[in-house]
Amino acid sequence: MLENLKLRKRYDGFLFLAESLHNPPKLKSHHHIELELNLVVRGTITYVLGGRRFTFQPRTLLWLFPAQEHQLVDRSDQAQNYVVVFKPSLIARSCHTPIYEGLKRKSNKQDGILHTLLEPESFDLIRKTMDSLMQGSLDSGLLNREAGFGVGSDFSFEHGDPDGLNAGLHHLLLLCWRCQRTGKALGDEVALHPAVCRALKLLGEGGWEESFGRLAKACGVSEAYLSRTFRRQVGVPLSRYRNSFRLSRFWQEYRQTGQKTLTEAAYAAGFGSYAQFYKIFVQAYGCGPRNCARDGRQESETFSIGERVTKTAPARMISSVGSK
Repeated sequence: MLENLKLRKRYDGFLFLAESLHNPPKLKSHHHIELELNLVVRGTITYVLGGRRFTFQPRTLLWLFPAQEHQLVDRSDQAQNYVVVFKPSLIARSCHTPIYEGLKRKSNKQDGILHTLLEPESFDLIRKTMDSLMQGSLDSGLLNREAGFGVGSDFSFEHGDPDGLNAGLHHLLLLCWRCQRTGKALGDEVALHPAVCRALKLLGEGGWEESFGRLAKACGVSEAYLSRTFRRQVGVPLSRYRNSFRLSRFWQEYRQTGQKTLTEAAYAAGFGSYAQFYKIFVQAYGCGPRNCARDGRQESETFSIGERVTKTAPARMISSVGSK
């Protein structure tokens, strides 16, 4: 699915620090016209691309090109990774010599995700550069809740110093590519069983509210085999994976015009009861839905009226979404 990141004309890209399940990961497979860069700061993150799973450790720099349909399927507890995107126009203006030609391509030359494990000195330099560009950005909590933006959101990125951000993105793009060329590739890559690929597709299309037995049947295997193989290959239990989708849909439902109540949004997202929703929400966010949802709605309203911009601070780490 081609995703519109809703970047305003005055920005050459954006960046934010994604924090493990401070918001549920955007699990739908997608791509966008912008070049995407991830830097793993803490923990591990896992992508699925081209029927294979890739897990990346701290200090890994990874690139997702515009034609690469990718899907974030998991992040470890307390994981942090910077997400940066660069508009094609910035790349065209910035890359003139042969060593940067690779940034202009639409996909990776080889199958899979282009990545490198940075030396500690290079990692520190890139991370400090990214940290500096976050000064003047939107509140970290708001960015995490709205991360991924997408077709179902009216949110768009803002920064207090667009010119400074654009200059920094130009420098960051070239710096990271030079480090990519001199680094070494390390990654945990697993070829996915066709049934697992089918399950990911079905879950991604609508969350799959029927039983896992019916899901397994649609994938051509037994429920026990699908559950076991999915967890081994993707690294996430089926129930936890579906719960992440439900939490993501809850936020979409809750923020729609019409102001659904928490209970209405929870049921619309696919939860079987408010008690089930409450338990999973607390596991994900570390607090009850009433406080967190109220703060999220107030911040979104404040942004839409006044485009509030603040200095960011590291958000509190919380545990992963639990099983059903």
